[in-house]
Amino acid sequence: MRYRTRVTAPAALIGTAAVLAAAPAVHALPATGAPAGPGPETLGDPVYPALGNDGYRVHAYHLDLSYDPATGLVEASATLRIRTTAALTRFSLDALGLDIRSISVGGRAAVFEQAGEKLRITPAGRLRAGTRTTVCVTYTADPRRALPHTGWVSTPDGFAVCAQPESAHTVFPCNDHPSDKADFTFRITVPAGLRGVANGLLTGVETLADGRVAHSYASRSPMATELVQITVGDYVVRERQGPHGLPLRDVVPAARAAALEPALALTPGQITWLEARLGAFPFETYGLLPCNSDDPSAFDFTGLETQTLTLYKPNFLLQPERSIGSHMMHELVHSWFGNLVSPATWADLWLNEGHADFYGLLYRYEKGWPDSLGLTTLEARMRDTYARGDQWRRDSGPVAAPNAVNLFDDQRYLGGVLVLFALRELIGEDTFRAVETTFLDRFRNSCASTEDYIAVASEVSGQDLSGFLRDWLYGTRTPRMPGHPD
Repeated sequence: MRYRTRVTAPAALIGTAAVLAAAPAVHALPATGAPAGPGPETLGDPVYPALGNDGYRVHAYHLDLSYDPATGLVEASATLRIRTTAALTRFSLDALGLDIRSISVGGRAAVFEQAGEKLRITPAGRLRAGTRTTVCVTYTADPRRALPHTGWVSTPDGFAVCAQPESAHTVFPCNDHPSDKADFTFRITVPAGLRGVANGLLTGVETLADGRVAHSYASRSPMATELVQITVGDYVVRERQGPHGLPLRDVVPAARAAALEPALALTPGQITWLEARLGAFPFETYGLLPCNSDDPSAFDFTGLETQTLTLYKPNFLLQPERSIGSHMMHELVHSWFGNLVSPATWADLWLNEGHADFYGLLYRYEKGWPDSLGLTTLEARMRDTYARGDQWRRDSGPVAAPNAVNLFDDQRYLGGVLVLFALRELIGEDTFRAVETTFLDRFRNSCASTEDYIAVASEVSGQDLSGFLRDWLYGTRTPRMPGHPD
């Protein structure tokens, strides 16, 4: 299963938006390398080679969305602060299903064209390597539009965003790849009676002259595009305190708030359990977003780890704790593996999902809840998984070599758990825990590859584990399990 969150705005927020919107291009010294040309329209991802664009990096996004329930449309602007890494005559963003109205670069109108899922932008003048400038795109989006893939979840009273893995660019123009993490601020304008919510912390609420309300948010940590959450609906926000005073906020449908409370109350204890294994919670807040939808067919996931606000399928959290606790832990683990440290490419997804399932299962068995097979220990589950390993490798390829069709199958989840279990069996629990925390500390707020994890494991354990881990991650046959000759 794929596990797939009148008051005046503060001056700090207004300043951020103004800087993003008005900052001019700042040219570096003339480039001494290759002559200026169009930027590459790919980052070479092995699973989604069409995703992402090269020649620049995004440092910040400011997304300004206004929702009209009468039409169901979203009027929006996306302002990107970028820095070029090459001299460019043209560059591209990822965009699909967005009706683009205008684009400016450094405050000057730019020529643009939409070609497939690329938005090609030709600025008024050449951009030298090292240029820092802003790109502002105004557009209209329809969350109900039929597309080959979409990041929108349309609801009776608004929408939510489900962008993983390749659909953030159906919500806003972006460099849609987890290796290009950036800061995010948001402004969401809605009619009175609805609430707009996004990742991070609420930084301002403004009632406009026409009675609409604008909610502003900012994320304190950089974020991958696939982790963006923006939702509009008839929600109430339930606030509570987590460990060490961590502010928790759950965004819940008003009509279901009381029924959801038993599940929401589980989060503080789950964070405490995980902090003892992975270190302090890495973000400024956390909470759950049980999406306000009556159409379960709109979801191909149970939960989705949008940063600081995990999105859940309708009614899932209405079940008893023994039915949802392990899965809630899975999604919480993504705050560390997947969000704090994002995959360098989509082929590295096992780092996200293998770790999330590993700790989710540990939590389940510690609580004494049998799994879907009736098993009650991690070793028993790994024996079952091991027996399936060779068939999974034939059907879905090695753990760390997925394709777009099998990216979210069992091999990335339980197959990833089996790799981590084998590593722990080889180096011992204490060293394994040191590998985990060292990896998270070294690559926090960035991205990391499978090779990065192998390098950290070798360094921390004091032994060359490259051959061992590559056999488990890339081999066509399941290796022998350390310490288990049977």
